[in-house]
Amino acid sequence: MKSENNLMVNSVFLQSKAIGLLDVDVYGPSIPKMMNLKGNPELSESNLMRPLLNYGIACMSMGFLVEETAPVVWRGLMVMSAIEKLLRQVDWGQLDYLVVDMPPGTGDVQLSVSQNIPISGAVIVSTPQDIALMDAHKGAEMFRKVHVPVLGLVQNMSVFQCPKCKHKTHIFGADGARRLARTLDLDVLGDIPLHLNIREASDTGQPIVFSQPESDEAKAYLKIAAEVVKRLPPPLE
Repeated sequence: MKSENNLMVNSVFLQSKAIGLLDVDVYGPSIPKMMNLKGNPELSESNLMRPLLNYGIACMSMGFLVEETAPVVWRGLMVMSAIEKLLRQVDWGQLDYLVVDMPPGTGDVQLSVSQNIPISGAVIVSTPQDIALMDAHKGAEMFRKVHVPVLGLVQNMSVFQCPKCKHKTHIFGADGARRLARTLDLDVLGDIPLHLNIREASDTGQPIVFSQPESDEAKAYLKIAAEVVKRLPPPLE
């Protein structure tokens, strides 16, 4: 019961904060679809782009600036220019937290973000399989090299539970992120199961914490959000 109460408190706490979501995956932006947002950003009087808003979260993405099916075929300098625009030419207003969704890897996008804005902490998300963990390991080491604190790891698609017989199967392996966390001396912030509800909610642009807030899947996300907030400096008043 105590953990349930903590989740409720954390949910109310997060809902009371001004949160922005910046999608810097230039080649494959997914935030517009997952947040059910379309259209071009309006410009403020100071000629800054205004984020699009849904579920109380201000969002900005490359996906708002190009056609949904148009491929972005850019080299490094153009990518860095686009990232600079997303970082510097957006009127976020007064935020408590800005979440930056980065693609996998350790390339131009990650370096541009890390070197252009102060980052309070990074969260590494990986499935438990060895192939994915190799990239996660490199990502954590990259953030350390550019002096960004790594807050911990999230184990995504950790387990599949059959909806009929309830048997649990570790499709991508068991506890791979936990082994990596021990190697890196980091915490595991939580586990996200491989579940049909999460996939359907994401594809329809209805985040599961809003569409099914009482589900175990939503509670897993809320627990991770609370663990992240605990490790961050408090927002400035």
